[in-house]
Amino acid sequence: MSDEQVIVTGTRDPHQTARKSVSPIQVISSKQLAATGQADIRDALLQMAPSMTRSNMNFGNANMTDAISLRGLTPNQTLVLVNGKRRHTTANLSTFRGPQQGTTPVDIDLIPVSAVDHVEILQDGAAAQYGSDAIAGVVNIILKHDDHGLNVQAINGAYYAGDGFTTGESANWGTKLGHSGFFDLSAEIKHNGYTNRSGIDNQTGRYDNRILGTPWQLRETVSYNMGYHITPGIEFYSFGTYGHRDASSRQNFRLATVIPSMYPNGFEPRITLTENDFSLAGGFKGDFHGWDWDIGTTYGEDHDRTGTENTANPSLIATYGSSPNHFDNMETIVSTELTTDASLRHAFVVPLLAAPVNFAIGGQYRYNTYHIGAGEYGAYYGAGPAGMHGLSPMNASDNSRDVAAGYIDVSTQLLPKWQIDLAGRFEHYTDAGNTVTGKVSSRYDFNRFFGLRGTISNGFRAPTLAEGNWSSLSASPTGASGILPVNSVAARALGSRPLKPEKSTSFSAGFVLNPTKNLYITLDAYQIALRDRIMIGGSYSGTTAINALNLQGFGIQDGADPKNVTASYFSNAADTRTRGLDITGSYRTNLGHAGHILWDVSANFNETHVTHVGSMTNGTSLLNAQQIGYLTTYTPRNKVIFGGTWHYGKWDFIVHEIRYGHATSQMQHYTGPLAYSITQYQRFVNAPKYATNIAIAYQINPHWRVALGGNNIGNAKQNKLPKEFRYLGAQQYDYDVQQIGFNGGFYYAQINLTL
Repeated sequence: MSDEQVIVTGTRDPHQTARKSVSPIQVISSKQLAATGQADIRDALLQMAPSMTRSNMNFGNANMTDAISLRGLTPNQTLVLVNGKRRHTTANLSTFRGPQQGTTPVDIDLIPVSAVDHVEILQDGAAAQYGSDAIAGVVNIILKHDDHGLNVQAINGAYYAGDGFTTGESANWGTKLGHSGFFDLSAEIKHNGYTNRSGIDNQTGRYDNRILGTPWQLRETVSYNMGYHITPGIEFYSFGTYGHRDASSRQNFRLATVIPSMYPNGFEPRITLTENDFSLAGGFKGDFHGWDWDIGTTYGEDHDRTGTENTANPSLIATYGSSPNHFDNMETIVSTELTTDASLRHAFVVPLLAAPVNFAIGGQYRYNTYHIGAGEYGAYYGAGPAGMHGLSPMNASDNSRDVAAGYIDVSTQLLPKWQIDLAGRFEHYTDAGNTVTGKVSSRYDFNRFFGLRGTISNGFRAPTLAEGNWSSLSASPTGASGILPVNSVAARALGSRPLKPEKSTSFSAGFVLNPTKNLYITLDAYQIALRDRIMIGGSYSGTTAINALNLQGFGIQDGADPKNVTASYFSNAADTRTRGLDITGSYRTNLGHAGHILWDVSANFNETHVTHVGSMTNGTSLLNAQQIGYLTTYTPRNKVIFGGTWHYGKWDFIVHEIRYGHATSQMQHYTGPLAYSITQYQRFVNAPKYATNIAIAYQINPHWRVALGGNNIGNAKQNKLPKEFRYLGAQQYDYDVQQIGFNGGFYYAQINLTL
């Protein structure tokens, strides 16, 4: 998409373009998303945005939520908007260890990719403009608004290993509403098969354990976007999405000795997720004597029911003589968000200034709820089913809060070449108190070829309702890992304290260079200082952990090694400082009758250091070496994307190379005297990796287009772990690290019909 595209993210100036922005912003079009060969938004963006990362983990149900994060921070610190309106988050909390642990992010793949017109990625702190969560940046998904036409697309693909078969069918249709409106409708069906990259299971000497891979998933989504001018100065708008997901992830293989009466040959438990997600937005906007106004309401809800299958509860068998082989309701979690906002904007002409002053003022009210519902009786009785312990009524809760906010935004040009933006915001949380955030941005263009820009801002992220109230227990063949509600008796017995909001201070400075018509370069350096980062810390193991879990109503399975049983809670665990560099460049090579090539390069260099670690009431550090690593080294130090698209008549040839920098893990020992230690870890470096993506597309006629492609055609994977760090032998890759991943190469075919 052209850098002359008018943007709506990070600015309230209706004429601002990406190329003239005071903050670094990347604009990705629907055509660019489709050219990646990915059938969902997240994986397509990962091919194009170097500062964006995702999790590879396959434990529990969190791997069934498709989240993104920016600049090495967590998904909770990236704000997602749809059409400029705050998107609700998932109810599904990531319980298993890793950089994503404890997050309840926005699941962007519950929005059909066929509905997306373009995506604006603001790589700058923006809490003063949008409120809580916008610390690492903002991802704004702009929906299509066509008033005519039909587009249908199908994509099929699989991994080189022959698994993970993927199918995606989507459609987008636009029509007029009367003489002054539009209605745009999209629908999508996506299916992903299991992948398996596990090694030999030490328990059996066979490939019984298929824990290391991605889950099976079937997802159906629909969305609409509409607008209608009631009068020349008043427009009614509305948009909404609905998504349904069924998913299943494999867990560690259990031996025949665990439940011999039901599984004499052993068994593989699977955790299932049934999810229903919807959002609805509506409002009015218009112009009144030069004042642009907008008032609207958005409601979003995510309903998750987690189950288990191919399992049993040994405690039920011991007490009652039998157990079901599946449990449909281990827990039911529901998250909702109601947002109402109003804004006014006017351009004032002020003498002596080089341009009008864009003045914007607005207010917002949000109401959040988070329901934690108990599972069925057999799900939480005794030690619970193999693979996962259900939530009991003791762990159930209903939680809510109100948020009120007001903001002011002013931008102008003090001189013909000097632009300045000011923003301020006040927010009141009924559970987290008051906060004031501000932002100052400026840009000076020395000439039409070169300009400097910079930003100073502070940010804020209130603890989520999930972070303040969550409890769960995950079970492995030899142990268990539990999370306790931070304000519970059990957590307080371990030394927990009430959560405080995260606060940030951000700086960025850079330049834009446009020396010729066809060459455009940007470079921006940044620093994000984060205080009181919220994450799961305060980990205990052994008898102390077992007693705390029992106090919370969780039973521990027979045969569990006490050294491999842990209990922890959410805490304000650390302060961090992230520094990095974002670089983008584009160049057009004209080849005459042979068409033209659009070259592009983008890179992110990122490094996070922990500047302070909090302590428990007994003086012990809240974080161990592995948890510190989640904050600092589990994402690549750099990611570089380089390539081009050759447009030649009806043909398109696309090649991109992605380099993932090294990422360092802190590995737990599973053998010897240090087995299951939560204080002694071994450093392991995942070396830099390269992925080559290619695609060839042909426009048969104005209506039909076909494409063949491959992502990571060299079939590169993460480094394999030494055997002493492979749990049960099967987990031969580190599933926590957020680098190239372990699935390998993927090939696909795509067909598109446009009418």
